[in-house]
Amino acid sequence: MFPKFHKLNSGHKIPSIGLGVYLTPVSIAKEISLDGLETGYRHIDSAQVYKNESEVCDAIAEWLKKDPSTNKREDIFYTTKIFDSDHGYELTKKAIEVSLERAKGIDYIDLILMHSPRSDYERRHGSWLALQEAVASGKVKNIGVSNYGIKHLKELLAYPDLKIKPAINQIEIHPWLTRTELAAFCQTEGIVVEAYSPLVRGQKFDDELLLSLAKKYSKTTAQILINWSLSKGYVTLPKTVTKSRLLPNLESDQFKLSPEDIKALDAKDEYFVTGWDPTVYPLDNEK
Repeated sequence: MFPKFHKLNSGHKIPSIGLGVYLTPVSIAKEISLDGLETGYRHIDSAQVYKNESEVCDAIAEWLKKDPSTNKREDIFYTTKIFDSDHGYELTKKAIEVSLERAKGIDYIDLILMHSPRSDYERRHGSWLALQEAVASGKVKNIGVSNYGIKHLKELLAYPDLKIKPAINQIEIHPWLTRTELAAFCQTEGIVVEAYSPLVRGQKFDDELLLSLAKKYSKTTAQILINWSLSKGYVTLPKTVTKSRLLPNLESDQFKLSPEDIKALDAKDEYFVTGWDPTVYPLDNEK
């Protein structure tokens, strides 16, 4: 019903639904990642600050070895992120090396994101230069950002030595936090919007409209929310540590919400942030 992939401005493809592993404990990160791959996920989203990069990469490597004739590395999209404390050219170069070492069993990283814009112009700029070099090395296929607002994206796009535009801006986005202007800016610039916390961390599962739509379509509340993300043209990253929820989340692309129901969900927008919002972080001249 929906495209299985989005084409990035780099020319690479990214699966429309990915498995998020934020707050997934190290003790189960490998198991749930492997379960996800066996279920049909081909996109897993990690980060250095999640402290489960090694486990996710080990799961991918194990899956690849299970059936080399059908389980191909080129079918997997693995993402990680460089945290704010490692902004700056030299620190980011070292951080990239650390992530590549953890990913040595899978040969390369499909996407590295800057986790947020929370530093300053010089360090953000230096980080982007290091990321561009990583792409040139061939060990990183795509680069992008996370939690960037319009002003941060404009700053990046104006770098005098910009060679590679961000492929992705990963942001919290769901019906209670629609970020219409930011999403439109990204799409105008050819930057794919990637929605994290599409399930609102379960905090709106008792919403009357959401429950009524779940009943109307004979779907779970999670499936309605994932489908809303897909209807907007976003890549979406539902997270679960429960094996039984993996397949239903992945199958959320097999129906379509009506335009009227999408509009009704859009109207829920109330700037409801479930975690943090670095998109409002000030630029140097605003501090």
